[in-house]
Amino acid sequence: MAGLAQIGAKHVAKGVGRFTEMVMTEGKGSYIKTECGRNILDLTCGIGVTNLGHCHPGVTKAAQEQVGTLVHGQVNLGYNKPYLQLIEQLLPVMPHKSLDSFFLWNSGAEAVEAAVKLARHATGKQNIIVVQGSYHGRTFGTMALTKSKTIYGAGYAPLMPGVFTTPYPYWHQMGLPHTTSNDELVENALYRLELLLKQETAPRDTAAILIEPVLGEGGYIPAPKGYLEGLRKICDDHGLLLIIDEVQTGFGRTGKNFAIEHYPTVQPDVMIVAKGIANGFPLSGICSRKELMDKQPAGSQGGTYGGNAVACAAGVAVQRAFKEEKILENVEERSKELFGMLRGLQGDATVGDTIAEVRGLGLMVGIEFKSPTDPYTPAKGKVPAKMASRVQNKCLEKDLLTLTTSIYETIRFIPPLNISKEDMAKACSIIKESIEEVVREG
Repeated sequence: MAGLAQIGAKHVAKGVGRFTEMVMTEGKGSYIKTECGRNILDLTCGIGVTNLGHCHPGVTKAAQEQVGTLVHGQVNLGYNKPYLQLIEQLLPVMPHKSLDSFFLWNSGAEAVEAAVKLARHATGKQNIIVVQGSYHGRTFGTMALTKSKTIYGAGYAPLMPGVFTTPYPYWHQMGLPHTTSNDELVENALYRLELLLKQETAPRDTAAILIEPVLGEGGYIPAPKGYLEGLRKICDDHGLLLIIDEVQTGFGRTGKNFAIEHYPTVQPDVMIVAKGIANGFPLSGICSRKELMDKQPAGSQGGTYGGNAVACAAGVAVQRAFKEEKILENVEERSKELFGMLRGLQGDATVGDTIAEVRGLGLMVGIEFKSPTDPYTPAKGKVPAKMASRVQNKCLEKDLLTLTTSIYETIRFIPPLNISKEDMAKACSIIKESIEEVVREG
């Protein structure tokens, strides 16, 4: 370890966990450069933030121009122009016309808390239901809502009260074989939710169900067909709000503007956005129907930097790029290539038996490996231990940055949505080689 990395190791809070001690000095497109001169293909996008790649020219130009015009126009004092321009750009791409009222903030976790505030105030009820495996943030309020790993809330109790957990239709969390049908998983999960409402949190005390349409930190698991539809019906039957957390899934990540569009009959009451909205500038928000948002008294929402003018200008440029550069079309093509390679590995005689599942939507893709200590993913032969982290390290040795996720042996791939065909081919080659090497080493 040398240079600035020594300062980081000594002086950056230990609570900020890191995969490596590398110092990133420059980013361009699908690559990042480090202090020691490495040029690394980035399949993390800052955990789904720089969806248009690093330093996208249009976004960079918009931010630079805004810095010279107005950096900070505080939202509780008046409107700043980019804030309103961004809303103007977002309205046509909202998955439902009812989502016509916005509050912009800084981070995904803050937006989640804003959604909880809205749900409690609008319904006059306090309890929130989340799903097992969910990730909604690490602030004090969102720690209670996050159920993907105990590390995010361990040692900080008592956490925010009024949070209840229901199973997600994911075979691993339900203790079922990975060959269990989606219909069976959905039926079981919805039944358990109805039990929760009968046994633990009565509908009269429950404000909302909060869910990611694709579990992020929980393992990149799309909601099976029928599950979100079932949640919508339960919410309607019992007078609950349905809050859809699109922090990681929004803005093209799953091949549509928002992941909820994969479930066209499901209408959110509240939708949470962040990450890819401004391609790296801190910005988040909630959107809902005006009748709900107008229930909150003036001053009950706000924040010093919320809806920052520079971040909003970047957000406007992001929307422009999506239209002009045919981003969603690229996602469709590159998704086919990535899924094709991974599913090809599933059928490979050498490594296929180590793979439990390949899943995801668009360019939000996960591969879960089997584990020698896991009874729910039996293998015919020997399966190497700790495959996910070992494959991740192999990839980094070959200058490809990836991330593990969940408590299971899972790697997630989050490439830029405008990644080129050539760079996707390079990434696929490295991933394949890394998996094969780990299997050979055993």
